[in-house]
Amino acid sequence: MKILVMGAGAVGAYFGARLRAAGEDVVLCARGEHLRAIREHGLDITSIRGDLKIEITATDTPRDFAPYDLILFCVKAYDTDAAARAIEGCLKPGGAILTIQNGVENEANLASIFGRDAVMGGNARVGVEIVEPGKIAHLSTGHIDFGELDGRESERAKAIAAVFQRAGILGQLVPDIMTLRWDKLVWNGALNTVATLTRRRVGDILDDPESMKLLRTLMKEIVEVARADGAQISEDRIDAYIAHSQKNLRGLKTSTQQDLEHGKSLEYEALSGAVVRAARRHGLSVPANETIYALLRLLDGAPKLKS
Repeated sequence: MKILVMGAGAVGAYFGARLRAAGEDVVLCARGEHLRAIREHGLDITSIRGDLKIEITATDTPRDFAPYDLILFCVKAYDTDAAARAIEGCLKPGGAILTIQNGVENEANLASIFGRDAVMGGNARVGVEIVEPGKIAHLSTGHIDFGELDGRESERAKAIAAVFQRAGILGQLVPDIMTLRWDKLVWNGALNTVATLTRRRVGDILDDPESMKLLRTLMKEIVEVARADGAQISEDRIDAYIAHSQKNLRGLKTSTQQDLEHGKSLEYEALSGAVVRAARRHGLSVPANETIYALLRLLDGAPKLKS
């Protein structure tokens, strides 16, 4: 399968490397020093599932290698429009653009550009960091859950699932992907945001009683909004996420915290902003999430810390 990884940061590069190692024809779209390092030395991944060093095609101009059967869309949510313009005309007929971006609004945004039939939704369940250009540390999990927006188990979805299975990155092919997207936001809207604001790893936050109260409040608000938006999520997911984080994610530095340390823009709109906008549509009160949203907006406008 010819695959473009559009946005080969830590997440995209990890999945792209696993797909290439499984024999797929993979092109990474990256930029800057990360792109240069991949071109010159390949990707070097230290991983809980086995280290991997692999040569892989990398570019900053995806049209040069088009067309593609699958475009794994991994850019930051705020880069969606620019990245969409860069891949116009790059998808083969019947191919798919599979977004694994943060948040619950990207599917609709991409569908408005490429048409609903071209878009699939997915969750990246993986803990990774770029430790230096071209070098990735894989710390936890490592799979993709995905599905068609209309819930069908289409032939293309089954073909992609088979590819992911061979690469060892298949989570599950699901009929209700937006429930899973909201489910991930329960974690992301709480731990990712609080870790960024406090500049702490996940374990530090879980060990602090007052921080735990805040996490539970944020998660409870997100679950309520998600259910109002049609997602089938129960409050039991809060305890499940906290237990999973305690067991598996204590050493994780979240993606938005990494962005802050590297002087990049923050994805607060895809995390807290999405919750606040959905809450307002449904007439719900989410004061904790509104507070986090306001703080992240201010932090994003402040001078960035150097890593």
